[in-house]
Amino acid sequence: MQGDLVSVNTVSARCLAAAAIAAAVVGTVALPASAADHPHQDRAKVEISAVQYDAPGRNDRSARSLNKEWVELTNTTRHEVNLDGWTLADERGETYTFRHYRLAPRATVRIHTGEGRDTRTDLFQDRHREVWDNYSDTATLRNDHGRFVDDESWGHDRHGHGRDDHDRHGHWGHDHGRDDRGRDDRGRDDHGHDGHRRA
Repeated sequence: MQGDLVSVNTVSARCLAAAAIAAAVVGTVALPASAADHPHQDRAKVEISAVQYDAPGRNDRSARSLNKEWVELTNTTRHEVNLDGWTLADERGETYTFRHYRLAPRATVRIHTGEGRDTRTDLFQDRHREVWDNYSDTATLRNDHGRFVDDESWGHDRHGHGRDDHDRHGHWGHDHGRDDRGRDDRGRDDHGHDGHRRA
């Protein structure tokens, strides 16, 4: 009877030891899984670096006028980022989808509203009317899996941006060494014919 008891105790001890090892292994495996819940913290970062939401000059919906309305994206890393399938959308859900485009390291690309020929530094949505609302809107960038990457808002003080962050020409953003082409020094916007607002 005593031999049976020793045998049972030995088996129980072995089971407990095996369970402890299994728990340690599961705990170790679980760490990368939790880290995978936040992939964008460690991956390449692309940000909306500037927005020209109110095209300067006369707003006649010509390609020239529409192409003065744009959003800039900047790759802040030292690695090329494949933007194929990424999207850029406004608050109403009007969406531009990137096709076969790679953003070089530390590079900036400008996405114009109107028609044009795509290059490494300039892409065109080929639209025939404005996308970005002059008074209040949000540009949202998502990756090819539909996951949020970055956004920028104006007119409703999101992200702590006040009216001082936007100049009188309807421009928000950081200076990346590119001038704002065709900017109208008269600054016609809220009350002039040059502005547009959605119904």
